[in-house]
Amino acid sequence: MHDEEHMSHYKSNLRDIEFNLFEYLKVGEHYGTAPFDAFDRDTAMDALREVDRLARDEFAASFVDADRIALQLDNGEVALPESVHRSLDALFDGGWHLLGIEQGLGGFGAPDSLRWATSELFVGANPAVFLYASGPLMSRVIEAVGTEAQKQTWAKAIVDNRWGATMVLTEPDAGSDVGAGTSKAMHIEGETYHLEGVKRFITSGENDYYENIVHLVLARREGGEPGTKGLSMFIVPKFLMNEDGSLGARNGIYTTNIEKKMGIKGSTTCELTMGADEPCVGYLVGDVHKGIKQMFLVIEDARMLIGVKSAATLSTGYLNALEYAKVRVQSADMAEMMDKTAPRVEIIRHPDVRRMLMLQKSYAEGLRALWMYTAMTLDRMRLDPHDEHWAKLNDLLLPLVKGYSSEKAYELLATSLQVFGGSGFTQDYPIEQYIRDAKIDTLYEGTTAIQALDLFFRKIVRDQGQTLMRFAEGILEYVKGGSDEFATERQELGQALEQLQNHIGVLVNYSVESMTEPKEIYKAGFHTNALLESLAEVIIGWLLLEHAEVAAVKLPDADTVDTAFYEGKIASARFFVRDALPKVAIRTAAAQAEDAWLMRLADEAF
Repeated sequence: MHDEEHMSHYKSNLRDIEFNLFEYLKVGEHYGTAPFDAFDRDTAMDALREVDRLARDEFAASFVDADRIALQLDNGEVALPESVHRSLDALFDGGWHLLGIEQGLGGFGAPDSLRWATSELFVGANPAVFLYASGPLMSRVIEAVGTEAQKQTWAKAIVDNRWGATMVLTEPDAGSDVGAGTSKAMHIEGETYHLEGVKRFITSGENDYYENIVHLVLARREGGEPGTKGLSMFIVPKFLMNEDGSLGARNGIYTTNIEKKMGIKGSTTCELTMGADEPCVGYLVGDVHKGIKQMFLVIEDARMLIGVKSAATLSTGYLNALEYAKVRVQSADMAEMMDKTAPRVEIIRHPDVRRMLMLQKSYAEGLRALWMYTAMTLDRMRLDPHDEHWAKLNDLLLPLVKGYSSEKAYELLATSLQVFGGSGFTQDYPIEQYIRDAKIDTLYEGTTAIQALDLFFRKIVRDQGQTLMRFAEGILEYVKGGSDEFATERQELGQALEQLQNHIGVLVNYSVESMTEPKEIYKAGFHTNALLESLAEVIIGWLLLEHAEVAAVKLPDADTVDTAFYEGKIASARFFVRDALPKVAIRTAAAQAEDAWLMRLADEAF
């Protein structure tokens, strides 16, 4: 029973992943061609099937242990539960950490869309434990921006020796305001520096799984200017490396505290102290002082992972609720509720339960559609390196993937729990842990408000709306030219798109007015989160309708299993459009009516 309980929580949706990749995005057209020669459609599907099995089985097996076995900081070291070691072994022994690594570094060079698809399976099965597997990302970053020597030593060693790695930005007094960081770096010689300072909330900062951990640390060089511009990025290993590549002396970076958290308890969240009693040696990445620009390679990947994590958790939450609703018998059919002798029915027969299930289904599929489309833009960046549009589109979509997915998943996991009734509140089912593990997603790698500011000021205003306009033209094309079957929905999408453009126009006006009257910017500040929601919902509405169009064409010739799947795709699109899109106009009206009175209210009145 105990093992069964450990194994069974994760319910994946490989069919929908396959649909997104091969039936809608049609990545099969570029899989198997340069630079993705190693993966044609068959190889990719084999990889997905194997990761799906492994994620549900060995990788998910430590989900409960990771949550319930409390981690202890003992003399600067943290021991992970045995079962967590086994889950990580399964990932590494299968070589799955090598999927997105370039072939030159010993990896498989998989397309990003495939790497993110496998990530959904791993992070849905065991989010806290998957966070330990960030070495490959740091290796790719060093490969991209390090010196030749750093690529040959650190990037290669992380991959070859399966070392752990972390990103180290946050400080006790510099959370979201990274530029306020005070950790300092003193130049010793060449690319070698000594670092001093305290960092906090460092994911996987300490554990006994890896023989070495390579920290990528932001610190202010001596004489560095204030703000983010004065920050540089350093490779700071737990153990230094000898000339021959063997492990050298212990470096002066130590875990001095681990956080006690609401969720993702199996992930060590550390306070790191550098250079307190002994020198903390760091190597300037790429031998250039471009820390924040370099770190954004890590931050962008991390933001994508958070969006995928949220979406994956909502998906398994929904599928657990669906399974329960089909077997839990309670009350008579509503149409017969006056008849005391009427048979009791499965709760999936009750209108409100059906509403809750379709709400979860449509948003879970919508969030997946959003991040999968975003992952496809990463493929396109490598296929068409000369077309800047794909990189800009990826930039535009990233705050939506991170901000919108994390908010909606947390909100709707409460609906997953509601389907279970009181049983959902107990640890007999995984939903209560899903909720606790998902809450962090709205907070780290930039809160939702920060994603919204990034979206409006950096990705729309600074770009003069060009990327968004080009993208919106594609949506408009669909509104005008889709099939008659979805004529009503297309009309609703068109109206929402128009309202969205009005919302952006209103905020742009407030921004322009703030050039002469600075406080006008407050009016925009009240409505950037709402803009993030509206933009995400218009894009998801479009994606789900596009999915529905594909499904409608395939339905007549589908077998029984696929008939249900395609009917479900059409239902998701119709439900999402009706549920989400009317809200766009309401948010726009609120933005238009804003007079920022709340900023004039005395603090004491709160």
